[in-house]
Amino acid sequence: MSRLAELFSLAGRAALVTGGNSGLGLAMARALGLAGARLVLCARRMGELETAAAVLRSEDIAVDVAPVDLAEAQAAERVAERLENLGVSPDILVNAAGVNLRQPFAEVTAEAFDLHTALHLRAPFLLVQKLAPAMAARGWGRVINIASLQSFRAFPDSAPYGAGKGGVVQLTRAVAEAWSRHGVTCNAIAPGFFPTPLTAPVFADAERAARLAAQTCIGRNGRLEDLHGATAFLASDASAYVTGQVLAVDGGFLAK
Repeated sequence: MSRLAELFSLAGRAALVTGGNSGLGLAMARALGLAGARLVLCARRMGELETAAAVLRSEDIAVDVAPVDLAEAQAAERVAERLENLGVSPDILVNAAGVNLRQPFAEVTAEAFDLHTALHLRAPFLLVQKLAPAMAARGWGRVINIASLQSFRAFPDSAPYGAGKGGVVQLTRAVAEAWSRHGVTCNAIAPGFFPTPLTAPVFADAERAARLAAQTCIGRNGRLEDLHGATAFLASDASAYVTGQVLAVDGGFLAK
């Protein structure tokens, strides 16, 4: 058992988690930290980053923060500068930063559309472009993107979000094609409905939340700890021959 457990250990690894200040990103960061990785959390708001880091440090997880607005065109450069100052070269990149403005299709502005694509597609692409070469030079790296149920089906008032998340699936394949031969795999997790700031409008409506739970095969919505196993698997040696894939952690929502 102990030898098998080594497949999932992240001791000695470093991980950059965008959107690691809250929600899915924080839950995934916690999983990586509990598996032994040193963390760098990246998000726009310094206060929220420090709060999240303090929570993780209370569990004896090593954490640094990188306050960067990932919607900016030069975000990857700024992240790289921060990592260099910290003396960290990530082995693991989790692209969890995102937004869903939940606007009716006819009311979406060009600026709103661009914000979705900047966070869900441009930032992950440029971060991989910036960080994957060092991973490849070491012969080992893991990239985990966040897809969505909306990568596969449409929901109301979320057209730019769904378009971005559909793109995440193809970006995952493109990264896998470009980097896997160098030891850097790329996969995506497609979460179901989890209680996060992004889904607060959903969970604020008890009837709607119950309908979504009933749509799953398991019969409930997600708990943040449900992401821990999938995250640790895709970030570790256990997934060495898995790349370009999307793992739905959705209680069977898409299967039903």
